[in-house]
Amino acid sequence: MKRLLAAGFPRIFQICKCFRQAERGHRHLPEITLLEWYRTGSTYQDLMDECEALIMSVARRMGSSDILAYQGRRIKLAPPWPRIPVKDAFEKFASSPLAAAVQKDRFDEIMAVQIEPRLGRSQPVFLVDYPASRAALAKLKPEHPRYAERFELYIAGVEICNAFSELTDPVEQRARFEHERALRRKTGKPVYPMPERFLAALQDLPAAAGNAMGIDRLVMLFADAKQIDDVVAFTPEEL
Repeated sequence: MKRLLAAGFPRIFQICKCFRQAERGHRHLPEITLLEWYRTGSTYQDLMDECEALIMSVARRMGSSDILAYQGRRIKLAPPWPRIPVKDAFEKFASSPLAAAVQKDRFDEIMAVQIEPRLGRSQPVFLVDYPASRAALAKLKPEHPRYAERFELYIAGVEICNAFSELTDPVEQRARFEHERALRRKTGKPVYPMPERFLAALQDLPAAAGNAMGIDRLVMLFADAKQIDDVVAFTPEEL
């Protein structure tokens, strides 16, 4: 899709199936449905506004108005929604400061166990400005380059989407990929080939932002379903 942006398409979207090996849980499936969209001349701030408008539109069409009833909770959907930096979320909810969690490779663990369940309980929340090391394809914040222009949306402790301002510098992107390849090689993991066509397209990519929203999880919320199994036609075990 980013190659299409580079080819001159200013606003694009698709609803498609995505596959993630060994993903399984009450909110995870190896096959998921995503709504993904990109827009040139925009930033992650613009996409937060679009998320608010999109979900409010769905709520009103579903008859939920400004309140979403989910698993015994009443969640206020009326925007604007809070935008909390990742650093602040770690200070408020985590057992470890952000820097220490990243250094000790505990970022994902602490996010999943200590932080995510507490987000969006009474109102949707945007978790913003991720550490640069957790945003391989995102643009860094010019005024704070340790952080990236990335956000995730949480409603009732459920991650709904992942978005960011796109990195458009092919030199910087190649350096990030090379760093990741070196880490994988050092730890004995498979080393993937360099995506040369993508890197070549970045030379023509204008300023843009993109978002990937989990349709299955959004359906979970509006159907008041406790687990993702309840909103898909077949679970992996049934195929």
